This record gives sequence, structure tokens and C-alpha cells, in this order.
Amino acid sequence: MRRWTTFLRISVVASMVIGVGLTPAQSQAGAQTPVFVDKWGSFGTTNGLFNYAYAIASDPAGHVYVADAGNNRIQKFDSQGNFLRKWGSTGSGDGQFNFPNGIAADGSGHVYVVDTQNNRIQKFDSQGNFLRKWGSTGSGDGQFSNPRGIATYAGGHVYVVDYQNVRVQEFNARGNFITEWGSAGTGNGQFNAAFGVATGGNGSVYVTDIGSHRVQKFDADGTFITKWGSAGTGNGQFDAPYGVATDDSGNVYVTDTYNFRIQKFHRRPRHR
Repeated sequence: MRRWTTFLRISVVASMVIGVGLTPAQSQAGAQTPVFVDKWGSFGTTNGLFNYAYAIASDPAGHVYVADAGNNRIQKFDSQGNFLRKWGSTGSGDGQFNFPNGIAADGSGHVYVVDTQNNRIQKFDSQGNFLRKWGSTGSGDGQFSNPRGIATYAGGHVYVVDYQNVRVQEFNARGNFITEWGSAGTGNGQFNAAFGVATGGNGSVYVTDIGSHRVQKFDADGTFITKWGSAGTGNGQFDAPYGVATDDSGNVYVTDTYNFRIQKFHRRPRHR
């Protein structure tokens, strides 16, 4: 039985790592190769240490926020890994957490935390001051059952992967429900076990499905656009893709978790 990996440190690379379709010569020439920059953290409970660092986000000012799930807190660092502040404790009150699994920041520096086992989202300013919360346990609009990934997009859009309800929910920056999409299955727009979410520069939404070993792309309103991936070890195949991220050039990066690699895709992956 596979076990969760405990992440005890943060590593930063200047560019994401495995470009699909690169030849060895290209890699040796430095094309799309990873460049290690820095690392920080180890196991513990004091400032700058982690116990299940599940998710990471950055804001426009270059600050780095880490959801330190086992310690039920958020830690904030500068881009060099210097500790700046922390907030959170165990509980269900405002600013408290029960195993936070996801984190995102918007263009205004607000921080959104997926408070997974409290089945809610909490919003903070960049200093960790509580601003608002939304969500409760259930399957209705704005309710959650084991939420996981979260992403933001310009204009105040917030997307949350509602894991056990097998859907993605969209909210505005105040937590007002906008729409949802997804259902259980393997068809287009359906999910087996949706987990990670990211947004692209044109408003596209990318969702990883660890059960179906694929990534699906939607428009900002949840209309299915395309998909790629299948179970396997080849280029473009996955074994439980948990995380997804994009860059300003339109590239998509996927954590191919149990193949122990990152895969990078260009704007329009080949349909599978």
C-alpha cells in the first residue's frame, strides 16, 4: 500500500525539470535542465521546520507560503528561504486548521488555504490576518468533502478541487459560489480522483486526476477543452499525477508522483 510522502524541506529550482521529448543531447546542452538554487527546512515544529509540508504558493512580491499540514499552520518565507512569519494552530476557529492540504495566493497578495478536514476555505492577508471563510461539510453548493487543490485567477476567481464530491467548484474572492463541474467517471469532464488544480494565462483551468492518470483542461467556466495522459511510464503517461502548475509561457508542469518525476508539456498537448 502506498504511503504519503513526508516532505521535510523546500527545494527551489530555477526552471521545472523534465521536458517531454527531450533528447539526451538536448539535456546535456542545458535545454530544459533543472538548475538547483536553494533549499530550506527539516522535520520539526519550530520556525522554518515542517511536518508534512503539503502545498506551496508564491505571491507577486516573491514571498513563499507553505501549508505545514502536520503542524496545522502556514509559514511565510522570503524568496531566499528566510522565515518571516507563521500563523495557525489546531482547531476549527478562525485562523485555525485541521490538516491544511492546499494553498494559493492571488495578485493582491491574499492567501487562500484549503482547511481540508474542517471542509472549508480560509482567506488571509499577506500578514496572516484572517479575512473570511466559507464552506461546511456536505455536497451542496459551497460545501466540501475533503477538499484538496486550490488555484486563483485574475479577477478574483478561486477554484477548489472538492475531492470526495468528485468536482471542481468556482468562487469569487469573497467566497460566493459561482459554478461547479465534474462527476464520477472516466469520460470528458468527469473525475476518478481529482486532486490538483492550476490556472493558465488565458483563464484555462487544469485539473489532475490521480485515479485516471490524466490531466484535463477546461475553460474558466468549466467547459471541457482537452485531456491527456494514461497509466504508464512513457512520455505523457502518469502514475498518480498529484500536482500541476503553469508558467507565463503557457507550459504545464505535472508531478508524476509514483514515476518519481516531473513532466513538462507545451501549450497544446497531443490529445489522448
